[in-house]
Amino acid sequence: MPLMISDEQLQQVGLTEDAARVELACRFFDANRLTLHQAAKWAGLDRLGMEAALSQRGLPIYRYTEEDLQGDLETIKHFGEAHNAGRQ
Repeated sequence: MPLMISDEQLQQVGLTEDAARVELACRFFDANRLTLHQAAKWAGLDRLGMEAALSQRGLPIYRYTEEDLQGDLETIKHFGEAHNAGRQ
């Protein structure tokens, strides 16, 4: 079922149809409902354009997770051990 937003409703919020698409795509991306690629398609933008739209709204392109942190700590530990082994 298509979602219908009238021109009058768009005017009330000061958006064009294209701007509304971008806004919705950004908000759905921020809510983890769309991937970056999907959001860009919704918005009719390429990846860089979508990243710029998110940045303009102060929305993060990437959210650093605890798993990311653990992986980074393991990598640092690994390289620290390799570096120390090379000094001996």
